[in-house]
Amino acid sequence: MHRLEVSPLYAELRETEPLSRVRLPYGETAWLATRYDDVRTVLTDPRFSRALAQGLDQPRMRSENVGDGVMGMDPPEHTRLRRLVGKAFTARRVEQMRQAVQERADALVDAMTAGGDSADLVEDFARPLPVSVICDLLGVPYEDHSRFRRWTEAMTNDETTSGNVLATIGPEVFSYMSGLVEERRSRPTDDLLGALVRARDEGDKLSEQELISIAGPGLLAGGAETVASGIPSFVYQLLTRPDDLALLRARPELVPSAVEELLRFVPINTAAMFARYSLEDIRLGGTTIRAGEPVLPALAAANRDPEVFADPERIDLTRTVNPHLAFGQGPHHCIGAQLARLELQVALNTLLTRFPGLRLADGESGVEWKFGVIVRGPSFMRVAW
Repeated sequence: MHRLEVSPLYAELRETEPLSRVRLPYGETAWLATRYDDVRTVLTDPRFSRALAQGLDQPRMRSENVGDGVMGMDPPEHTRLRRLVGKAFTARRVEQMRQAVQERADALVDAMTAGGDSADLVEDFARPLPVSVICDLLGVPYEDHSRFRRWTEAMTNDETTSGNVLATIGPEVFSYMSGLVEERRSRPTDDLLGALVRARDEGDKLSEQELISIAGPGLLAGGAETVASGIPSFVYQLLTRPDDLALLRARPELVPSAVEELLRFVPINTAAMFARYSLEDIRLGGTTIRAGEPVLPALAAANRDPEVFADPERIDLTRTVNPHLAFGQGPHHCIGAQLARLELQVALNTLLTRFPGLRLADGESGVEWKFGVIVRGPSFMRVAW
């Protein structure tokens, strides 16, 4: 299979076996939900629990089973933390960040053009942009941004080639973030980390572990690496579809809807993950899920369900009704979804505007694909202009 293709087996399962038994590389056997309505139910129905997964041999892509932080909580504990962090990601506050994100994108493009007539879009643009945005949110000094870039890549990497990455990276991230927390205590700031420290110290609403889990792995892996993978993946889809690229160049006002369609169409995650465990016997998709059994929601399959999306196997940049599940749904709907949308919009608009002749420099031979256990996409993509 191509690195950005969705397996045709999903379509077969939606039709013949919408709840099927599967096993990921690690963990116990699970149910796999592939129909949109079933996936949405698993994500939103409180009878399906993430907290119950903690401490169990939950189905997963890597051998480590060290807990999921905020992703391993259910309401009301999860709601408490989400409310605190959510203040940094309101629609109004995110929109106020647009100019700063645009300036970051322009600076990266300036550096690319200064280096010649081609560049690696991944290393020179896609990865530094979202990492810089998250670092700015947290108030990370500029000289440490490269360290965060290394961490974000390592957290989603393949342990078969890099060793037990969480055992190595985890303590590094925890130590660094602990140091930043101490700095915020001695010299309070208005950035997101400063606000979280105040919530921890003044109101005792956060434990130290919760604070660092949110600020470190949560925002790095969830908020930076997914966007860093999405940017080159989206650009690749456009550069290999001349009609879609021409349409977007002719009608740049379609960039927001194009981002939504590419979010629906392009599978960023390598597999279904974050199993929900049933708290009671539940009838789903014609199958009875017994209490205590895990269900994996296949977002990529749900986003291709013809019962919800007209002509789902085709990219339609003008699609107006697009209730995709790329950011999840329910209590664990991605809290940074609006920021991710903004970054993706700015990235596409900037690249198409600044590089009217943008193309793959060496065709398919100039694209290398990552073998990450969490996200997928190009690890190297040389483009020319």
